[in-house]
Amino acid sequence: MTLIVETIPTTIFDDQKPGTSGLRKKVKVFTQVNYTENFIQCVLAANGSSLKGSTLIVGGDGRYYCKEAIAIIIRICAANGVCKLLVGQNGILSTPAVSGLIRHHKALGGIVLTASHNPGGPDNDFGIKFNCENGGPAPDTVTNHIYQLTNAIKDYKIVKDLQVDITKVGIHTYTIDNQQEFVVEIIDSVENYVKCMKEIFDFVKLRKFLSGETTGKPLRILIDSMNGVTGPYVREIFLNCLSALEDGVVHTRPLPDFGGLHPDPNLTYAKDLVQTVANGEYDIGAAFDGDGDRNMIVGYKAFFVTPSDSLAVIAHHLGCIPYFQKHGIQGFARSMPTAAAIDLVGQKLGREVFEVPTGWKYFGNLMDAGYLCLCGEESFGTGSNHIREKDGIWAVLAWLSIMQDTGLSVEDILKQHWSTYGRNYFTRYDYEECELQSCNDMMAYLEKTICDLSFVGREFTAEGKSYKVKMADNFSYTDPIDKSVAIKQGIRVLFEDGSRIIIRLSGTGSTGGTVRLYIDSYEKDNILGQASIMLKPLINVALEISRLPQFTGRSAPTVIT
Repeated sequence: MTLIVETIPTTIFDDQKPGTSGLRKKVKVFTQVNYTENFIQCVLAANGSSLKGSTLIVGGDGRYYCKEAIAIIIRICAANGVCKLLVGQNGILSTPAVSGLIRHHKALGGIVLTASHNPGGPDNDFGIKFNCENGGPAPDTVTNHIYQLTNAIKDYKIVKDLQVDITKVGIHTYTIDNQQEFVVEIIDSVENYVKCMKEIFDFVKLRKFLSGETTGKPLRILIDSMNGVTGPYVREIFLNCLSALEDGVVHTRPLPDFGGLHPDPNLTYAKDLVQTVANGEYDIGAAFDGDGDRNMIVGYKAFFVTPSDSLAVIAHHLGCIPYFQKHGIQGFARSMPTAAAIDLVGQKLGREVFEVPTGWKYFGNLMDAGYLCLCGEESFGTGSNHIREKDGIWAVLAWLSIMQDTGLSVEDILKQHWSTYGRNYFTRYDYEECELQSCNDMMAYLEKTICDLSFVGREFTAEGKSYKVKMADNFSYTDPIDKSVAIKQGIRVLFEDGSRIIIRLSGTGSTGGTVRLYIDSYEKDNILGQASIMLKPLINVALEISRLPQFTGRSAPTVIT
């Protein structure tokens, strides 16, 4: 069969602006005629002349519409001069795995099909994200260029008759327009990632630790893949490599609708895991999101580890991980809303700590320049410079390494950490799918409020506790490497006692507006209090300042973490 490139006329869709992590919409939006084709054509076109003869990685979290989208991507790549695609078997590749494959194969980039922690299924969400040659999410300059192209597109190129079986590992070679060779290699989804983890961690020690060979008592773990992409990775690493018990892993089959689960690893949506671990039969529990880049850690009887604390603890103990013994420890970084616990570790260890906007793409330049080796976000994302994405399984292996090295439980590791550094009490309130205009009105009101010269120095009181405003702004960031600027990244109100209130609109939802309210309060000595009680006064102050209930009509958040 002769495979011919066809040029298909199309019309513009005006809603294809990528958010924090790519383009996310409902499935019914992506399945409109030419909608996915338009966006993929623009993603490819944004790479300019680099596209000719290039290699790209393609895969996703297995959610509904992934396989159909991959078929479209293959046909459009064939028509646009891409030389080779590496596609995960059955379309399955975790986001960390894609990043690793891009770096390993020195590919031009990767197309990741995921809406991350958003629910899946025909009535829910789908997403497409482009990762650049460093393995990280495309920066604003690239996504802005893609968006500009979507508003000017007139046609796309496609090889309509190209059919590739992605269910079997193998290499397929085609000739396009009787001249161009096009290769599609279907690869084992987990092989490269597992090899990478074995190079970072001491699997021999971890296997002995989990089996009880070194302690006399097997470590009871419960890992929940939430029917997302990590299932095959979890089974290979924890069952086959580390000899964990079969009942220690659950929901390991990737499903198009995640089996009805909401694949967001937090106390609300991973409640089954939390309740099971709370019974006292497990020493550590962990859950991952749909595409495998987020993680949640709980200890014995479901002792919860906030992502901010998890990042700080890992930073303190990096020296016990072979990868950092070999490559050294550089600086650290956190997203602006993340509690400042890691800042204290950086001060103690003499390492610089960077504060960046929300979005993993902002860590990439710093890593590429050798400025940092560990970073994280309060939204359950943790990662190191082995790739340019957050990495859920990596974070759990890091925690197991710390437990093995210290001989302590999750709870005792945290209490030891707090006794050394003090404690950042932290919570996040999410108000999901609010009316977007009301959210924008609230942010405009807040900006006007904090810009009033009389705002700094004002004192707010709630529950008998007073807070005096030290500083307030709408956070902006200048990248120290390329000098690019990101503005209006979230309203910050900082108080004289070190407490903080952060309010921002999320860029990861697909419908309406999501308001995120972050509360962070530091205590040097009172480290064993109940977070909900310790933070209640500041939460009330935040609601008073923002007038959030009045603007959104919400009396309570959708999710509390």
